[in-house]
Amino acid sequence: MKTLFLRLSFIFLILQLGACSMAELTVKASMPMITGGITALNRETDLQLAEDSMPANIELMEGMLINAPDNEELRNYAAQAYYGYAYGFIEDNNPQRAANFYKRGLNHALYNLQQSGITQNILSGDLQTLQTELNSLDEDEIASLFWAASNWAKWIDHNRDKAEAIADLPKAVMLMQRVLELDETFYMAGAHLFFGVYNGSRSPMLGGNYERSEMHFERARKFNKKQLLIVDLLQAEYLDRQQFNQQAFHQRLTQIIDAPPTSNVDILLINNIAKRKAKILLKKESEWF
Repeated sequence: MKTLFLRLSFIFLILQLGACSMAELTVKASMPMITGGITALNRETDLQLAEDSMPANIELMEGMLINAPDNEELRNYAAQAYYGYAYGFIEDNNPQRAANFYKRGLNHALYNLQQSGITQNILSGDLQTLQTELNSLDEDEIASLFWAASNWAKWIDHNRDKAEAIADLPKAVMLMQRVLELDETFYMAGAHLFFGVYNGSRSPMLGGNYERSEMHFERARKFNKKQLLIVDLLQAEYLDRQQFNQQAFHQRLTQIIDAPPTSNVDILLINNIAKRKAKILLKKESEWF
């Protein structure tokens, strides 16, 4: 009887492992469809259609991650999706809900980084130890670093009234600095946009650096062949506003709104989001200047 029980237990274990492997293989085989879906979304010109489709796509990825929790690529896509949905469609009307989505995106990216040695203990420890671990990461971790830093910074931005959130900012900056060191062109030169905002959104007395901010925006503009409208949007929203340069603010946002469609089909969605956000910012011009 004991021998039979052991045999049955062994068979059950094999079946469980097989089921687990089959689920993970199915997810892996489906990744080209996820990649294709993201490409199609980035090329969408109808903002309402894009907004309506994103929740279902996010839930699909969450469901796939239940079956393949260690799929690094899928977690990075989920982190990217939460960021894109929150920034493009939620935060202008519901900042707190957007903050919750940024936190979800952050958690997905941090899960990947934990597998690469950036554990919660290291993130909670001293900055020198974190820097040492970050220096050991290579190009394989760029996406996880980028989406962790991006989501983290936006979550902090929406929780500026919380001391613990502000205390986390240096860590997000360190993650994005590593992205800049490894590949400054990654995701539309997103690290340059990050540091353009980081340096331009504060006065020099509080650690800001307007010249450095402008340099980063110019680098992002160059790498995107002056076709990515979000560069001008962020420069107007953060640097021009901080410098009280109303003329540059108004001119930059007006040019975004009047810009013709780009020949780069992979940035059609983000450019249309930039156009919509430019109109929102222009309505705040008299309040800010």
